[in-house]
Amino acid sequence: MVELTIKRLGHHGDGIADGPVFVPLTLPGEVVSGEVDGDRMAAPAIVTPSSDRVKAPCPHYKSCGGCSLMHASDPFVATWKEDVITKALQAHDLPVPLRPIVTSAPRSRRRATLAGTRTKKGAMIGFHARKSGTIVPIRDCLLLEPALLDTIPALEEIVKTGASRSATLGLSVTLTETGIDLLVTGAKPLDGPLRAALPQVAGGRFSRLTWGDEPVFTETPPRLTLGSARAVPPPGAFLQATQDGEAALQGAVAEAVQGAKNVADLFCGIGTFALPLAQSAPVHAVEAAPDLLDALDHATRFATGLKPITWEKRDLFRRPLLPDELATFDAIVIDPPRAGAEAQTIELAKAQVPVIAAVSCNPVTFARDAAILIEAGYTLDWVQPVDQFRWSPHVELAARFSLAHMSG
Repeated sequence: MVELTIKRLGHHGDGIADGPVFVPLTLPGEVVSGEVDGDRMAAPAIVTPSSDRVKAPCPHYKSCGGCSLMHASDPFVATWKEDVITKALQAHDLPVPLRPIVTSAPRSRRRATLAGTRTKKGAMIGFHARKSGTIVPIRDCLLLEPALLDTIPALEEIVKTGASRSATLGLSVTLTETGIDLLVTGAKPLDGPLRAALPQVAGGRFSRLTWGDEPVFTETPPRLTLGSARAVPPPGAFLQATQDGEAALQGAVAEAVQGAKNVADLFCGIGTFALPLAQSAPVHAVEAAPDLLDALDHATRFATGLKPITWEKRDLFRRPLLPDELATFDAIVIDPPRAGAEAQTIELAKAQVPVIAAVSCNPVTFARDAAILIEAGYTLDWVQPVDQFRWSPHVELAARFSLAHMSG
């Protein structure tokens, strides 16, 4: 047995002691005891607890891999996530104009991917255990909207009907305004008997059921309101995790580009930012995925009171918009994946667009791209942290960059 003192938390939420040794479910300042295997202490005993340690309110916490920071107080987690952003910016010698973090409430996650497998007695639905393929069955979850949990009996029937004995199914559930959208992956091929059976076990419980890439039924198109428009996302499409988190990011983006007369929305998805912004300015939306653009186009066609929205299918990693293409816009919104958008940011820096609203789910790549803009003369006006992934190490942000001599 070895005693260690936890010095800090890593980006994945594990405590880190000298070595380094990674110790899950610990906090800075705690003294822990246990067996060390390589660079991990997998089962620590807490010798000296931190004053920030709390009793996890979920009975599944020790085994379930869905959360990693439920043993820490809410103020500690908020401060730690703000500090993750601060350190990422400081690593590039950038200013840190940080606003207070906006945290989503418990039981507000509107989308999740559950795991399902057949058992001798029926089926098991839950999340994977921490760093394991084992499924931890759940009947309650402090993260998810209650309506998602209410689908578990129906999901069990679907798993019993459509899973082979050895398969683990992915069950992506999304709560929309018109019902719950379900995408099932990893299941049996959709043959005639299975196609006939699924509506019998799932009908009336889901607005839409998709089996891999094949539609099974749509009772009511799953719709979401974005600004004054209503969008039907493709099965399994990326959406902001909570409605409150989405509203916080939309509000920050709208504040950042306020007064713009012509906006481009890069990595636009289904129009999370483009559709609300089009209530006050024309928007050019750019996205690589055709199904997301189809959803945006459909929402635009049936909306009223919007300024013109144009769209373009384009892979911005391989073919970023160039300065001459960016010259017509006085504000840019950019919301890239976790990898950031280095190539596109280089072109933005050259183009000298007056205002840039950046949204990011990775403070490290955000800071890297921010450094490019600041080197080109931009000011980082503010950063708004948003925590939609409560009790996890993930944190998102929105930020405003401006050119003082152009944006006023």
